[in-house]
Amino acid sequence: MGKTTGFMEYARQDRAYAPVADRLQNYQEFIIPLGEEGLRQQGARCMDCGIPFCHQGCPVNNLIPDWNDLVFRGDWRRAIEVLHSTNNFPEFTGRICPAPCEASCTLNIDDSPVAIKSIECAIVDRAWEEGWIQPSIPEHRTGRRIAVVGSGPAGLACAQQLARVGHKVQVYEKADRIGGLLRYGIPDFKMEKFLIDRRIAQMHAEGVAFHTQTHVGVDMPVSRLLDDFDALVLAGGSEHPRDLPVPGRQLAGVHFALDFLQPQNRRVAGDRINGFTAEGRRVVVIGGGDTGSDCIGTSNRQGAQSVTQIEILPKPPERENKALTWPEWPNRLRTSSSHEEGCERMWSIVTKAFLDDGQGRVRAVSCMRVEWTRDGVGGWRMAEVPGSEFELQADLVLLAMGFVHPVREGLLAGLRVELDGRGNVKSGTEGPEAYHTSAPRVFTAGDMRRGQSLVVWAIREGRQCARAVDEYLMGKSELPR
Repeated sequence: MGKTTGFMEYARQDRAYAPVADRLQNYQEFIIPLGEEGLRQQGARCMDCGIPFCHQGCPVNNLIPDWNDLVFRGDWRRAIEVLHSTNNFPEFTGRICPAPCEASCTLNIDDSPVAIKSIECAIVDRAWEEGWIQPSIPEHRTGRRIAVVGSGPAGLACAQQLARVGHKVQVYEKADRIGGLLRYGIPDFKMEKFLIDRRIAQMHAEGVAFHTQTHVGVDMPVSRLLDDFDALVLAGGSEHPRDLPVPGRQLAGVHFALDFLQPQNRRVAGDRINGFTAEGRRVVVIGGGDTGSDCIGTSNRQGAQSVTQIEILPKPPERENKALTWPEWPNRLRTSSSHEEGCERMWSIVTKAFLDDGQGRVRAVSCMRVEWTRDGVGGWRMAEVPGSEFELQADLVLLAMGFVHPVREGLLAGLRVELDGRGNVKSGTEGPEAYHTSAPRVFTAGDMRRGQSLVVWAIREGRQCARAVDEYLMGKSELPR
């Protein structure tokens, strides 16, 4: 490393946020980046580790020490080359990835990991500003045709990799814009959508064709793709939401999270949307993950009267036991920027019913406290606490409890692909069957294959699936594993 004592000389610094009062007035990103000198110092903090555990923490296997050192030395152009060698879209991961690499950083042993995510984002943002990111057009075409169904990060990464080795790739998306959950699931204040648009322009120049408002298996028979293409990649995500079948579920005002988040993204994009909002309402968000956090931030921007988030699991510890968890991803309390903007958080709460206001609308959530204990073999057991019933007043309830599996009707039913025990499309990740479904010439990647996961896992799966498809079609592949 260029600064072997940097981790002793410089303290950890990270990006700052705009004041809450300012950022709640709009849906723009509000992160204040570090200056160049601050970034170079943070790059200098990267230790000369014998084993760089950040590699095992990063699903795309980013060469983190390499580009940290390049930033320290001021070689930004080489840094983006190294970063792009493992990650097609670092501007996405640099904004919305939870950074498992930082959890695995050796310096995280004393809670001061290198600001890897901020450095990654700064590298790619600067590369765009300098004009260093250009289409990578293949020197020859193979004549092979590949259809990719789904335009989220897995589908996009797969399509770009395949186009760059000369295949003719066409991406099919049922929505009116490309991007999947990046477009209509992630709020603009976390990731503005021009970031997707400029990547789409790059991919279009590389030869990728995009078809929107094309719901394969519904308004286009999947048999047409099998007839017209040499291979088909299923990258449609995991879209079947986890429901909460308790009394009152049918009441007006109880919605899945994406039915709330998607219309707001469309409003920001300029569409005329007349759907419901949180303005003036008492909002209860059920589910403690990232989607729940997105609902909180959006509700506050829409002018909610109050926001409460409830989670059935117990409150995580403020700080993990490093001796037991490092370098793995730890279970600890995480407070997002949306939580800081205004929200009451409650743990170990189970929802018993949604209560009617007498006119078919929800007026409150009937809740009960629960206790979690270990059984004789170490498993967790939940028990309701007698006499702990209470009500949360609510005009709007948002179910943000994740997704259970891909939608089976239409595409998957038409292909009759084999599913795994969790209802995802079954395939392996190694050997000749890597990413290959039970249907001939049909591959799968991303959440549709592995279940609901992170954007960085989707990119990894898309890249590896591209290699599997290329190897299947050409007998060998020079794409990275």
